[in-house]
Amino acid sequence: MHPTLNIAIKAARRAGQIINRASLDIDKLKVSVKQQSDFVTEVDRAAETAIIEVLREAYPNYGILAEESGLAGTPADSEFQWIIDPLDGTTNFIHGLPQYAISIGLAKNGVMTQGVVYDPNRNELFTASKGGGAFLNEKRIRVASRTRLDEALIGTGFPYRGFEHVDAYLAIFKDMAQKTAGMRRPGAAALDLAWVACGRMDGFWELGLSPWDIAAGSLLITESGGIVGDFAGESDYMKTGNVVGGNPKIFSQLLQIIAPHRTATLQA
Repeated sequence: MHPTLNIAIKAARRAGQIINRASLDIDKLKVSVKQQSDFVTEVDRAAETAIIEVLREAYPNYGILAEESGLAGTPADSEFQWIIDPLDGTTNFIHGLPQYAISIGLAKNGVMTQGVVYDPNRNELFTASKGGGAFLNEKRIRVASRTRLDEALIGTGFPYRGFEHVDAYLAIFKDMAQKTAGMRRPGAAALDLAWVACGRMDGFWELGLSPWDIAAGSLLITESGGIVGDFAGESDYMKTGNVVGGNPKIFSQLLQIIAPHRTATLQA
């Protein structure tokens, strides 16, 4: 296992301990509203601080892009950058819905090289290294083998902050719902991507995500034999926030459904 992946795992588990302790006493949480339907808790911040401390101690010169603190003291010339979501699924967390995760990815010159998605509820640790495969609790995982869209279970995420693209989203959703075996919206994109990687869902699509939602999960999918792209099937999903993932057959069929709805407003 690569040393940077070991450190990312250590950081994720440290954050998981903080989140699990807080989950026992949710009623006492202090919750702030960043913008409409976008919440942050003291747990998000404490988990992020713990993650950054572990990463910085081991790799002080690596850049950091984190959800709550942004570009936290990032060296301008660093070729390495940690991309962190300390608690993906905060809204689920504050409602006591046990569907959330910690996501830590490492990019080298913009290319994902290490990824960790940790579900502290189930103690499920998803890991991936570029060229080294993807694993769930150290057991190799693969994307699902289904090839028919009408047999496929597809994950998504509803618009919840900006609603400028909601009509396009709903039009795509309508087509997806009619052509798949089912649609699911668990509420934590990093975990959705990890579940595609291990075959629990056959594909995933969402628009308007942030880099920290996608970074680790995208590597999990590609290292488990799947494909990740933007709505044009290209590799700009970290910039556009519009992402599609799945095994090669399902991926291409999802793109076919999305294609008629791609407009200038979707940006990719």
